[in-house]
Amino acid sequence: MITRYRLITALGLCAATLPALAADNPLSVHVLDIQTGQPSPGIEVRLERRTDGGWQPLASGETAPSGRISALYPEQATFEPGAYRVIFATGDWFAKQDTETFFPEIPVHFEVTDAEQHYHIPLLLSPYGYSTYRGN
Repeated sequence: MITRYRLITALGLCAATLPALAADNPLSVHVLDIQTGQPSPGIEVRLERRTDGGWQPLASGETAPSGRISALYPEQATFEPGAYRVIFATGDWFAKQDTETFFPEIPVHFEVTDAEQHYHIPLLLSPYGYSTYRGN
């Protein structure tokens, strides 16, 4: 029989490994539909870096059933300080939900100052509003 202490300890150890998995890649995103309180799977997300010549595409992905992309930065590329943006293609996602939206695309610009840190960008989404912040 599993004691309460052993269960809490096991869950804590499992949870402690999750940040380590995400830390292997310097950038992750998460989209939550705040109208339903559910994750938003199937949203295309693009990552770009600002260069002297404009915005350079680096990677793209689609949110998983959890609403997350845990490794958005290209594995073979070196993560460097600079100006980046992630662009959430919310219009297509809302169209699949048969819902109108005021924001067909949401760009989130951010500055990387310490390439040794992990950057997490959550997007709280509804058809007529959104919010974001730097997570961890």
